[in-house]
Amino acid sequence: MSEDTRQRIIEAGAELIHLQGFSATGLKEILDLAGVPKGSFYHYFKSKEAFGLAVVEHFAARFGILFKQIADDESLSPLTRLNTFLAAVEERFEQEGCRKGCPIGNLAQEMGGLSDPFRLQLQQVIDRLAANFASLIRMGQEQGEARADLDPLETAYFMIAGWHGALIRMKVIRSTEPLKLCHRFFDEMLRVR
Repeated sequence: MSEDTRQRIIEAGAELIHLQGFSATGLKEILDLAGVPKGSFYHYFKSKEAFGLAVVEHFAARFGILFKQIADDESLSPLTRLNTFLAAVEERFEQEGCRKGCPIGNLAQEMGGLSDPFRLQLQQVIDRLAANFASLIRMGQEQGEARADLDPLETAYFMIAGWHGALIRMKVIRSTEPLKLCHRFFDEMLRVR
């Protein structure tokens, strides 16, 4: 069995799960979309939950790549990098018609209270994102761009929580306006005035 086949299963599952949720997505749907015979699934994953954990990492890797591309751009100030990342994510949500939301946030709402392995995996992903945000905030403080009185990690967790709340509203009204409002408040909160 090839790594390519495993990756096709993860990508097909990620697409379906992002659209309709983990519980509502059946293995047959995933395998049909991936073009893989039904019996192949258990060669790659010991259970649907193990598959779901691989999908969480798939989503985290996609966001990680986008974040790294932007965060490594030293031609931008730290807060401009953070704003550029948020704007890039807003644009993706808009391209999807504001229907899907954040795959990590969606899974946290659906599975975080049902499965300890999911909860722990999602917590690790959110912790990594918070650490990335905090790093840019800290750099902004060192350069005199961000307020020195804010704890970078606490601020990062606050931003992630606020962003997920804005995503819920985005899905309800089918507009990125809640994200733009949240984004504007974050920038005003962070910047030295």
